[in-house]
Amino acid sequence: MKKFKWLILIGFVLTVGLIQLNCAEAGHLEDIEARGVIRIGTTGDYIPMSYLNPKTGKYEGIDAELSQIIADSLGVKLEYVPTTWPALAADTQSGKFDIAICGISRNYARARTMAMSDAYGVGAFGKTILCRKADAKKFRSLADIDKADIRVMINPGGTNEKFANANLKQAQLIVHKENADIPRQIAEGNADIMITEIVEAVRYVEMDARLAAPLIGEPFTTHSCGILMVKGDQEFLNYINFVLAELRMDGTLPRLEAEYLHVKPAE
Repeated sequence: MKKFKWLILIGFVLTVGLIQLNCAEAGHLEDIEARGVIRIGTTGDYIPMSYLNPKTGKYEGIDAELSQIIADSLGVKLEYVPTTWPALAADTQSGKFDIAICGISRNYARARTMAMSDAYGVGAFGKTILCRKADAKKFRSLADIDKADIRVMINPGGTNEKFANANLKQAQLIVHKENADIPRQIAEGNADIMITEIVEAVRYVEMDARLAAPLIGEPFTTHSCGILMVKGDQEFLNYINFVLAELRMDGTLPRLEAEYLHVKPAE
């Protein structure tokens, strides 16, 4: 009798565990199809990746285009779920959305704890700086930036902050929560340097004649972007990778990379 009770208890524990595992699979294809909606996590502060235009109330950028394509491929509606860079990992792992796509760097730390899609935007991403045009000749290396009188503004929670903390020991680091507002802060003299990505720097220089990106041809790092999701749903990860592969093959992804990221299509 005692052995029988133990078997019942073990069965109950296993059942609860399976239920919890199924609940953790936020991106399960059947769940999305039954819901009729795919939930896309995005920060909406990253030009030209995913930017929530305050004038139109709509998301713009290559990731906005990819989000719509993924939704259309599944025959479901698209629902954006706002997140922030500091909360991105926790929101992904808790199943707040099905996938996150907003210019998310592929790196080992994320790959260890979450699932990341195949890369896109290869050749367009690398850490560089944004500064005032009048100061452009002052900054020719990381050493020129890492000085006690240089104010470096960064957004919290992402790879820009990690890069700055790891490489700048003397400069003054200023954390500013609104990533899309940092270029204006630089242009108006409230800080001297913004640590950013090549693609972002290019767009802000185009948008504001007061700004410059003097090291854009010599980035401090290089990397690519990927679509982020909770671990454990290989079926859904395979599907997302399939969509990216098809877009690469039919020319859609190279066209979008050229349009938004200035990546030249392979000859």
